[in-house]
Amino acid sequence: MNNDFLKDFISFVVEKGFIWGPEPEIYGGMAGFYTYGPLGKLLKNKVENSVRSIFKSNDIWELEGPTILPDIVWKASGHLDTFYDPIIECSKCKAKFRADHLLEEKGVEGITNNKEILKLMKQKKIKCPNCKGDFKHEIKDESLMMKTKVSGEDASLRPETATVTYLPYKRNYMFFRKKLPFGVFQIGKAYRNEISPRQHVIRGREFTQAEAQIIIDPKEKDNWPEYNKIKNLKLPMWDYKSQKKKKDPSLISLDSLIKSKLIKTKAYAWCLWLAYQQFISMGIPKSNIRIRQHNLDEKAFYADDAWDIEIKLRSFGWTEVCGVHDRTDYDLSKHGEHSKENLEATREDGSKFTPHILEIAFGTDRPVFSLLDTFYEKKEKKDGKTMFKLPYHLTPIDLMIFPLVKKNNLIKIAKEIKNDLDKNFVCVYDDVASVGKRYFRAAEVGTPYCITIDFDSIKNKDVTIRDRDTEKQIRVKIKDLKEIINKLLDNEVKFEKAGKIVR
Repeated sequence: MNNDFLKDFISFVVEKGFIWGPEPEIYGGMAGFYTYGPLGKLLKNKVENSVRSIFKSNDIWELEGPTILPDIVWKASGHLDTFYDPIIECSKCKAKFRADHLLEEKGVEGITNNKEILKLMKQKKIKCPNCKGDFKHEIKDESLMMKTKVSGEDASLRPETATVTYLPYKRNYMFFRKKLPFGVFQIGKAYRNEISPRQHVIRGREFTQAEAQIIIDPKEKDNWPEYNKIKNLKLPMWDYKSQKKKKDPSLISLDSLIKSKLIKTKAYAWCLWLAYQQFISMGIPKSNIRIRQHNLDEKAFYADDAWDIEIKLRSFGWTEVCGVHDRTDYDLSKHGEHSKENLEATREDGSKFTPHILEIAFGTDRPVFSLLDTFYEKKEKKDGKTMFKLPYHLTPIDLMIFPLVKKNNLIKIAKEIKNDLDKNFVCVYDDVASVGKRYFRAAEVGTPYCITIDFDSIKNKDVTIRDRDTEKQIRVKIKDLKEIINKLLDNEVKFEKAGKIVR
């Protein structure tokens, strides 16, 4: 963990209105709960719309299910009996922590046995992060479920969106005309009773998930036409053998992964590629992404394949942002058994089977944090400027619109332009301070383009557009603004070609 970077970075995130908390701040705050400020919410919206776009373009349909369900559901899914974390308590200040996370902060990952965790903690002389006291010599398992009651009946807040996505399997099966495969996803809140959430929104108690479930006939996992379009693409893979030997990830084609049986089926390989595309589409640099295979002792017993996508953060190092799992028929079989409902499908030959589920499981809080972490830049030595060089299509504010000076005729034109462009873009009008300071404020929050109205705009009906990164400027007719901004944000035209270069 980079504490020096984290201090400046979190200060930026708070001051610029991205993320506030833990909330409620005026009452001292409760760990794991945060507010997205005005710019943070705009950024989160764009991340979620990017997720929707990728899933929808691959024929995966969005649902919205309840966030509270009766405990019979969570009994069937296994959450009530197995969804626990290893907790250790400080003998001095009584603070509780996840024992495995304390080990991870010392570079030890993948240890799931409580006795082994305790042994390693003693070897590494790990002390309480709060008071530097010694820990008690025992680890207890505590449930992550957030409990409630509905009309006296035991219920829980959902710890994931996945279960709630495939529970209406029978309705989905009918909607998709009894044809498999089909895909559904949800973007929505989930809740986990994390004991010591200590990495900002990376590990919250309330968070937003974005999980897709591909419902498939197990016999068709290697009959996946879309696979042939992407089979030669290379992904940064880090299998568990390479992890043990401390080797770096390797760029390997999906077809090589299938042939070597490192990945078992073509449908799963396609899901892995699709998950990778989510983060590439958000603008995360490829060099900051790796795809890590679950170690044998951490892979869920029902998973036939399990890999995580990780992003290298300047704050917290390599951080898991997505899990891709072949869950086999575990979920539908369990829910069929507990609900006494038939959750099977029928093939054309009349044979019946329980469908398998391929899962792409991630959230939107971690990608938002990753974008903030990756593209925040503070130039200490040169001029002390703070920049936020987000990919242009994901910036919270698309355009800032300035009158060159506070003159009524310029203000009138500027506000007319803003009112027109507001229909298609997120725009902010600003006439406070010099235009140079306004350009600086825009760059601090990542705004890609600034539009300035000057005295030439009155007679020539044109304005100046300034590019954030190059600081170049072009003149563009007011009537063409909407079309040109669209093309610039969609990367359909180079900035220098979009208008007459001023400087």
